Amino acid sequence: MNVLTGYIVREILKGSFVALLLLLTLFNLFTFSDELKDLGKGSYGLKEIFYYLALTSPTILYELTPSSALLGSLFILGAMGNNHELIAMRAAGLSIFGIIRAVMIAGAILVTVAILIGEFVAPQADRKAQVIKVTAQQGQILMDAKYGLWLREGKKFINVRQIQKDGILSDISIYELDDQHHLQQVMHADQAHFLGGQQWKLEGIRKSKISTEQMLTNTEKEQLWITSVVPNLLKNTVVNPNNLSLYDLAMYISFLKENHQKAHSFDQAFWGRVANPLLTFVMLLVSAPFVVGVKRGISAGARIMIGVVIGMGFNIIDTTVSHLGLIYNLNAPLIAFTPSLIVLAMAVFAINRVQE
Repeated sequence: MNVLTGYIVREILKGSFVALLLLLTLFNLFTFSDELKDLGKGSYGLKEIFYYLALTSPTILYELTPSSALLGSLFILGAMGNNHELIAMRAAGLSIFGIIRAVMIAGAILVTVAILIGEFVAPQADRKAQVIKVTAQQGQILMDAKYGLWLREGKKFINVRQIQKDGILSDISIYELDDQHHLQQVMHADQAHFLGGQQWKLEGIRKSKISTEQMLTNTEKEQLWITSVVPNLLKNTVVNPNNLSLYDLAMYISFLKENHQKAHSFDQAFWGRVANPLLTFVMLLVSAPFVVGVKRGISAGARIMIGVVIGMGFNIIDTTVSHLGLIYNLNAPLIAFTPSLIVLAMAVFAINRVQE
């Protein structure tokens, strides 16, 4: 890496880091405003809100990396163009492709950091954030788990793996202890339907009663379950894509398919996570045509504004396509990669025009 390339890489990393901090602060302010509505609910106070914000920040940081890369590169390259640094670099022998290569090297560093955060920090932190919030608000004793939620209710320990969109619980296990804390009964239900109040209807039940002398097992088609567990307690704390790494998402999708359950939302989240690094590179390429062509009669501010509009517009389109994919059950890899590939082709075409 020569001196000019290293200079561009360092400046873009600095600009992207500043943009990331600003966006993260903005998003956390909005989240803080929303969380204040629940202040005083149960034992949910300011301390818990700040814990929640700190623990959800890695997930937001991971999701904001492409936008931060776009804004950082636009402002830094725009400033270089405005100060005639890019002209000097090209006079010194650095080609347009050399400048873009430096931008891509910076992007590779950003992507590497984002992947490390998204895979090893954000999932665990997000799970802890949800547990802290629900435990404080509902007064229930919750325990963090990779695949679902553990809830203690008296002498019973309840594990819920999934909540479907219509509020139906799936794959529920209930472990009951006696007064001496010995396992007394294990019950597993395929599904649970909320009937209102404190009543659920369990379906597809398998029971095992355990004693020192024998173990009795039986099955039942359905059973009434009286419990303090309500849908509001569970809706934000069971398995969701934000609190699973890419590997765990793949394992959970396999688990859902083996048990003949719907996995399309998790499948789309998996491919969206795979496509996220490409999105960062696409955002960096989008910035190039608006700041590299310094000989054109467009001010740096105008170039930055055009780039921001295109980048933000892309995020809106990408989100819309993603929701349409969920609604119409479209091919997940196609939905994840198509918007990025289309914008990538447009960016490459624009860069070629700049050289003409």
